[in-house]
Amino acid sequence: MEYLSHSTEETEDLGAALAAHLTPGAVVAYLGDLGAGKTAFTRGLARGLGYTGRVTSPTFTVVNEYLGRVPLFHFDLYRLGGAEELWDIGWEDYLDRGGVCAVEWSERAGDALPPETVTVTIRRCREDENWRRITVEGVEL
Repeated sequence: MEYLSHSTEETEDLGAALAAHLTPGAVVAYLGDLGAGKTAFTRGLARGLGYTGRVTSPTFTVVNEYLGRVPLFHFDLYRLGGAEELWDIGWEDYLDRGGVCAVEWSERAGDALPPETVTVTIRRCREDENWRRITVEGVEL
């Protein structure tokens, strides 16, 4: 399903809406260019999972953990060389911890993502650079 977001707040609200449809163990894979709004979407996802603190991109730490009603493990694979490095940082342990894994730059994960992964693609709109086209596949909101 495709959605049009006109602001950061609408992008966050869509993330919160997705959270209502996820169960512990779910994986959300993001696709989109640098600055597309993946972290904003994750802020909403965290809020929807019951986390009320600050959410930032884990570009240099690779993973941030947010403990809400359901834990959220926010990965940024931009600096990883491939799926083998994801396994090296304990990917399997995160999958088994009963939280939701949100993965930025998921195309670098190769076959490490489970088949039931929800895919969220975020793109800037040509009509207005502040607008985003957000496509959610794998779950209906």
